[in-house]
Amino acid sequence: MMNPIEPPSGSVTDRVAAAITDAIIEHRLAAGTKLVEQNLATMFGVSRTIVRQALIRLERARLIKLEPAKGASVAMPSVKETRQIFTTRRYIEIPMITEFARTATKANIKLLRMHLNAEQKACPQADVHGRTRMLADFHVLIAQIMGNTVLEEVLSQLVSRTSLAAMLYQTRLSAEHSSDEHVELLDAIESKNVELAAQIMTKHLNNVEASLNLDASLTDMRLALMPLNATH
Repeated sequence: MMNPIEPPSGSVTDRVAAAITDAIIEHRLAAGTKLVEQNLATMFGVSRTIVRQALIRLERARLIKLEPAKGASVAMPSVKETRQIFTTRRYIEIPMITEFARTATKANIKLLRMHLNAEQKACPQADVHGRTRMLADFHVLIAQIMGNTVLEEVLSQLVSRTSLAAMLYQTRLSAEHSSDEHVELLDAIESKNVELAAQIMTKHLNNVEASLNLDASLTDMRLALMPLNATH
């Protein structure tokens, strides 16, 4: 018999939702993948009610789609939605980094530097899932360090949706390049260069968006065909 997967800490529903979110962020669950409640209940060793609650939560976060008679599947953000995600991230993260560059302490810098050291080591490795998660976590970690839990929650959702879009639209931006931009950003923050930090964050988000294949005609075809290739 299959041993149940042990989800992360927290309430049972929280843990199931977090485990599925992690799988999406780390590109272990592809866009369009069907999520069968009974299969998930067996894998996690929980009831279908718990799984359903987790899936409803993830639908609210726009990470999965729930359809009558069809059930749940990992979301497939449209080109329009993807562009809106990046626009929203610029609205949020550029003022955030401006404030952080003004107020960051040596302890804050040390914590982020530790994360980036691990991130840089992970990028050349074969562990795609691990490096993808670390790249995403860097942005959320800044909000966490700032102590703004609302900002952390909102940014965590946006970063998760960005990761999903990157998987769907086949990003051409290398992990090493993205991590190097993180290092460049932290250097500006450490030097208290507020204007430069804002410029680097803008450039970084623009580069990530530009790396996606957001050609509308090709995308429509990809979205139409993807359910045929998704893992069930």
